[in-house]
Amino acid sequence: MKNVAVLGATGSIGASTLDVIARHPDRFRASVLSAHRNVAALAALCERFRPALAVIADPALEGELARRLAAAGVHCEVASGQPALAAAASGASCDIVVAAIVGAAGLDSTLAAAHAGKRLLLANKESIVLGGPLLLEALRTGGGELIPVDSEHNAIFQCLPGGRPDLARSGVRRLVLTASGGPFRGRSRADLAAVTPEQACKHPKWSMGRKISVDSATLMNKGLEVIEAHHLFGAPAAAIDVLVHPQSLVHSLVEYVDGSVLAQLGNPDMRTAIAHALAWPERVEAGVPALDLATAGALQFEAPDLDTFRCLALAFQALRAGGDAPAILNAANEVAVEAFLAGTLPFLAIAEVVEAVLAELPAQAVVDVESLVARDGEARAAAWRQLRRAC
Repeated sequence: MKNVAVLGATGSIGASTLDVIARHPDRFRASVLSAHRNVAALAALCERFRPALAVIADPALEGELARRLAAAGVHCEVASGQPALAAAASGASCDIVVAAIVGAAGLDSTLAAAHAGKRLLLANKESIVLGGPLLLEALRTGGGELIPVDSEHNAIFQCLPGGRPDLARSGVRRLVLTASGGPFRGRSRADLAAVTPEQACKHPKWSMGRKISVDSATLMNKGLEVIEAHHLFGAPAAAIDVLVHPQSLVHSLVEYVDGSVLAQLGNPDMRTAIAHALAWPERVEAGVPALDLATAGALQFEAPDLDTFRCLALAFQALRAGGDAPAILNAANEVAVEAFLAGTLPFLAIAEVVEAVLAELPAQAVVDVESLVARDGEARAAAWRQLRRAC
């Protein structure tokens, strides 16, 4: 029996993870559940899964969570705040940590799990985008293992011998991440000038939170995945490509020097990658329907439009710049997306804000978490200055 900490249990990744866990009560137990501020949803999950520990990120809500759990007859420890999340990720209550907290807020708990030698199922791409070198060092010193849960990186993991080998010695020429293209595939810049948050959040294939849905619409999500692939698999920017694949059945590909290309296919359902990562190197049923290629129709592939979807080009730019440029990119994007969702920034201006902040703050070496957090704050402040000018 493996005890699993689901950090970000009330989000879409958390829901998919808990669905897989519920299918295998003899193998997995949801021993730790956390949420940001959604007390009612977290309490309901605790009532169903009976964890040993429930953590609410906002300390002001700890009392309400405790009262709800007591009223429901749920007897578990209750904690709150970022230190409690980090302690939960590194403590004895779990063997596996699913890092599904959205944004930079997930960095501390992700690093804590890595330092503690846990099996880390990484769904929080911002953690490795911000602190890739720090996370990899924590994994080395802690003796843990990282298995990606993003469908694209999990697909690459499955297509590589041994998961994360030395790419050059394994004969790998290129990693190819696929992108659905989001809700605005094929649109021109003129078409996108007046799009609304509601339109941007209507993803054609995936059910996701609002922030990641906007990132998918701008292709920033794919840009962050490019940076993530660099850190996860040791691939330089020149060996990572992106293909738009609207059917979302081919999740990624690995090209080898002998001309072979291996691809991982499946229906667009996060439970496949989550089940693979939970049980690896074994396989378990995930509740995902079998892929019927005979009825799937033609599979399309096309190059991304980097002129219209500037965020993907900016992510490659930040990766090539190195150092903390990806962290600057991520912080500026979080601020810009928040402003777009609030209705105070046009869709196309998201990339403009990010580009301006990257120009204002040249890359510096990643030294430690404290300096990285400071630079994240500088980038956010610079993004807010750009927003005031734009508005």
